[in-house]
Amino acid sequence: MSKVILTHEVTGLGAPGDVIEVKNGYARNYLVPQGFATPWTRGGEKQVEQIKAARAARELETLEEAKALKDAIEANAITLTVKAGREGRLFGSVKPGDIAAAIAEAGIGEIDKRKVEIPSAIKATGSHEATLRLREDVSATISLRVVAAK
Repeated sequence: MSKVILTHEVTGLGAPGDVIEVKNGYARNYLVPQGFATPWTRGGEKQVEQIKAARAARELETLEEAKALKDAIEANAITLTVKAGREGRLFGSVKPGDIAAAIAEAGIGEIDKRKVEIPSAIKATGSHEATLRLREDVSATISLRVVAAK
């Protein structure tokens, strides 16, 4: 087992600044090369403090703000216009950054694309759902309408 310090949120593992133990291969081949974690060292305590301070600055300040944003997101359906073929298949897929940009364009609020979770790849037009992790204790389900560009 290998100890690492998470630098980004990894679903199922933890939040930035958490010190976790994972299998050596997972840390060496995925977490560290992708920039999701750094190896744990004794001097890493300063690094943990810096990561937690940065995370606190990025998070929504209060629980009330997060709940208000959740209500606004769940009340509105977001429409994404993408290039698609005749059958409704997309040229590519909808990515978390596309969803975050569509939320910002709708005037609902600014969402970090790393907070968007898509359960399965969106590769066709129609209605879909995604989850937004606004805080550790607040998540919202967003309704997406994917339409073909004319």
